Amino acid sequence: MKVDLGSVLGFVAAITVLYILMTHDGDISAFWSEHAALVIGGGVISATLVRFPMKTTFTGLISGMKMAIAHQTADPRELIEQITELADVVRKKGPIALETVEVDNEFLAKGVRMIADGYDSAFIRETLERERDLHATRMEDGGKVYKAIGDCAPAFGMVGTIIGMVQMFAHMSDPSKLGPSMAVALLATLYGAVIANFVCMPVAEKLEMKLHHDEIVETLVIDGVLQIRENKSPALIREMLLAYLPHKHREAFEEAA
Repeated sequence: MKVDLGSVLGFVAAITVLYILMTHDGDISAFWSEHAALVIGGGVISATLVRFPMKTTFTGLISGMKMAIAHQTADPRELIEQITELADVVRKKGPIALETVEVDNEFLAKGVRMIADGYDSAFIRETLERERDLHATRMEDGGKVYKAIGDCAPAFGMVGTIIGMVQMFAHMSDPSKLGPSMAVALLATLYGAVIANFVCMPVAEKLEMKLHHDEIVETLVIDGVLQIRENKSPALIREMLLAYLPHKHREAFEEAA
């Protein structure tokens, strides 16, 4: 599975920018506060566990980040070309010939194996649609968890700010305690903003975008596999599947062919 280079570069750029800004005029340790981290970390985890079941929370965090960074999205144009070639193989040599054909896309490969094994169209449709829907549910759960954290992190940053301000005003007579209290107030806001805007909301939006893309691609595969199973002509299958491409990509694809 290929790494999503855009996501990796985005995280690296964000970390680099923060590091440069934090070390520009002083020690980076000035930006660390155990109390602020406790407010944000404890608050975010608690609120998320209240909102979602524990298993959904931790599964969503792990699988969501994995899908955002390492999830490989298939190119519909390549799939259309490959499905057309598979249809041509079935037309010339029969479904049994698919047993020797190598298919890189796992979802398409599963459909091809079912055709080669002689399953009927209804079973193939039911199996592939169920897998598509389960994949979408897992990705959607991950996106919901990250969106929830992104929503509540700034709010707990404000909670930390209020706590720090209260402590600061409570110790106005002791100048030695004003600095740490003010640090908690400001750093809690910083931590909440960074977690929400540099991590959670981008991951949630990336998962939503990939969810939409994968649903289209997997529906394309399902239609293509079913048409191969019905022994339709490669040209007809190709023409039908081109409807899944945007108009400008469709024209370019047809010209290239």
